[in-house]
Amino acid sequence: MSLQKVLGLGSYHTAWAWLHKFRSAMISPNREKLKGFIEVDEIFIGGEKSGKRGRGAEGKALVLVAVEKDGTRIGRARLVYISDASALTLNQAIKQTIELGSVLHTDGWAGYSTPQLKKLGYEHIVVRKTPCLGDNLLPFANMIASLLKRWLLGTLQGGIHATHLGYYLDEFTFRFNRRKSKSRGLLFYRLLQNALDIAPRTEASFIGGRKPI
Repeated sequence: MSLQKVLGLGSYHTAWAWLHKFRSAMISPNREKLKGFIEVDEIFIGGEKSGKRGRGAEGKALVLVAVEKDGTRIGRARLVYISDASALTLNQAIKQTIELGSVLHTDGWAGYSTPQLKKLGYEHIVVRKTPCLGDNLLPFANMIASLLKRWLLGTLQGGIHATHLGYYLDEFTFRFNRRKSKSRGLLFYRLLQNALDIAPRTEASFIGGRKPI
């Protein structure tokens, strides 16, 4: 609504389509995967009731959170909208976002199978033997999860639909990974560069959203 007002656009729908076109350009087709020591966890987005981790819950969306760690410093992050927390889905999301040879830190959820992850080419460290809540042993992943939820409820006022969640995750990732940029103008420049590197997107292509993996 703010973009519609500032630019004098004739409809909310036009502003919505513009923003999704911008979001689609926030992910470079040639971006590097995360590497090194990586914390990996999942979070539920939306819904009022808690749900089972492996199956999800009605009205909720499941998001994989992966973030680089360098001692006490936090690096780049990746967010992936996933359909469930099964080993098949988690492995696919991990391969999509994390460089082979990296060291994955997870809790003891069965979906993070050490033999399977090693077979894929990753090292695996279980920081907590059970998937139950306890000490915050994945602080960076939990920090990203907290910031994401705050952003969705604050900046976007919770006004998103699960079908388009992937596009909003792309925007959050773009903003977070460039949080230390000293020039806001360079962020716009990078967005223009990405826009030239990807194929044109029509408004119709956003209808129905993006399916989780």
